[in-house]
Amino acid sequence: MPSSKDTAKPIARSREELDPRIVRALSHPIRHRVLVALNERVASPKELAAELGEPLGNVSYHTRVLAQLGCIELVSTTQRRGALEHHYRAVMRPYFDDAAWAQIPVSTRRSLFDSELDRLWNDVAEAAKDGGFDHPRAHVSWTAIEVDEQGFNDLADLLGSVVERALEIQAESAGRRTEQGDGAAPEVRTEIGLLHFERAAEASPDKRRARGKRKS
Repeated sequence: MPSSKDTAKPIARSREELDPRIVRALSHPIRHRVLVALNERVASPKELAAELGEPLGNVSYHTRVLAQLGCIELVSTTQRRGALEHHYRAVMRPYFDDAAWAQIPVSTRRSLFDSELDRLWNDVAEAAKDGGFDHPRAHVSWTAIEVDEQGFNDLADLLGSVVERALEIQAESAGRRTEQGDGAAPEVRTEIGLLHFERAAEASPDKRRARGKRKS
């Protein structure tokens, strides 16, 4: 599996091998989704349950597991109706390197990808309705190619480097905005979705050609 699994697998890359406990923790779809969400903002299990459409008890349990493993940390508590609501943030990104990813059962890998693909399709649909592709430098492309195993691995490494560079650009942008202070330009909320996979065997060449390619 390529090292640029940036939907179900990484938001960022790590040079360190993951602890086997964390591999097991992130191999559960709900825990993975919770960690992805907490990489984006601070939230409570109640807020996450509402967003993910999962029972609060399940989300609370998986949140505790992530906290015990050191994947997330408690940042604040809020008194609500006689109970304490705990708010967490992520301290690691939901990334599996190739070695760790290979240890996860195929059925679990498919479940993780299904979850993240659903999220990607939803984001694309919402962006399309809201003019998210109107920017003159927005990019949409589809390219079908044939490669050998080495070529497949080379493409995986290339996509992994794209993600690394994207995160560097994000950090550079944050630095510029900090330096500019109140005079900083408005933030552009952008999203990258990279997919690299083996095409289904039954897809005919004519059908593939008919889909074409568009770049805007």
